[in-house]
Amino acid sequence: MHRDLLSQAFSAMRHDLRKTLLTMAGMAWGIATVVLLLAYGNGFARAIENIFQSFGATAVGVFPGRTSEQAGGNKAGVQIRFTNDDLDLLRNNVPLCKRVARMSEKDSTVQNGNRSFSMPVLGVDPPLQEIWALDMDQGRLLDDADNQRHALVAVIGSEAKDRLFSGLPALGEDIRLNGVVFRVVGVVKPRMQEGDDDDNRSIYIPYSAMDVVKDNHYVDGIWMDSQGLNPEKLDRTIRETLAAAHGFKSTDQRAVFVFDAQKQLSQFSIISLALKVLLAFIGTVTLGIGGVGLMNIMLVSVTQRTREIGVEKALGARKRDILFQFLAEAMVITAVGGVLGIVLSYIVSVSVGRLTFYSAMAKHAEAGDIRLIVSPLILIVATGILAGVGVVSGMIPALRAAQLDPIEALRYE
Repeated sequence: MHRDLLSQAFSAMRHDLRKTLLTMAGMAWGIATVVLLLAYGNGFARAIENIFQSFGATAVGVFPGRTSEQAGGNKAGVQIRFTNDDLDLLRNNVPLCKRVARMSEKDSTVQNGNRSFSMPVLGVDPPLQEIWALDMDQGRLLDDADNQRHALVAVIGSEAKDRLFSGLPALGEDIRLNGVVFRVVGVVKPRMQEGDDDDNRSIYIPYSAMDVVKDNHYVDGIWMDSQGLNPEKLDRTIRETLAAAHGFKSTDQRAVFVFDAQKQLSQFSIISLALKVLLAFIGTVTLGIGGVGLMNIMLVSVTQRTREIGVEKALGARKRDILFQFLAEAMVITAVGGVLGIVLSYIVSVSVGRLTFYSAMAKHAEAGDIRLIVSPLILIVATGILAGVGVVSGMIPALRAAQLDPIEALRYE
């Protein structure tokens, strides 16, 4: 019985092939829109993640400030200064902390031959290079041996290399920082850099060697990476630890500043999720328009085949048989349109490639652009939406056909 009903459904679709194809095209366009919009949302989330990964997605920076609240006998406005002791305090008190590193920075005169530029010089502990996700283009990173022996060696940014060496090899050559000679042991790959940021112009030297540039007794900032700890708890632990050591209130937000990349990323993740939901809603509405077209075609089909339905019922067809016949017809149109739409979405996603996003604002930021990523999860979600629209669009005409009175149907002209 069901095979005969399916055969009749296919015959009806072939009978008015142009209308069937147009309806399939509408469903294909709708599902392709859903898939591409979801793929855009997925690509946006991936682009944000790539941006944070390029700067160190688990990086946590702690910087000294001035107190804004009175604590004990100390008035507000006291300058907080970090020392090496604070490094050990954070290492011992912050849970899940893998690396801790000092950082000191000063703009200095950097020379190579007759070329001279003002560039940021950063004295760093070796772990900071991993915290910041520095990738080497040539040579090596700074290591613990460099720090221990006060080595006058430097790792330079890509733009610093271009300015100082004008395309000539830099590895193993000497540069002068405030007149002191440093040997170049590494060149960092170009990093994402917005506007006038100086990430690619930076010169990295061992923290112990920073004393040739400035007094490094006090630490400008402490960086660490901590995974798996709630951002609020991490912030509270850092503030309570330093407050006990420096005599300020742990609630004083201006005494120390804490930058947590994971917290920033989680906030952007919420925005990305909201964008995905919005795009899914827009796609569903667009697909719903195709569903309305399908419903309209099926209602016209029910009207045109009223006498046929009457004959079938007179020959013993039950309501559920008629329901199955028309619903099957609607679902076949939906399924074929869905397959065509998914194929179309793949073609468009491959053809479009990379959509300009972060590279419009930053250099070397192609990884932060949006790519239309059609993932299996997107296909599952899109298929679920398609099935829901198809069932609703086909069920209403099918119910109308199933409820027709056979005598009235046979009289229909």
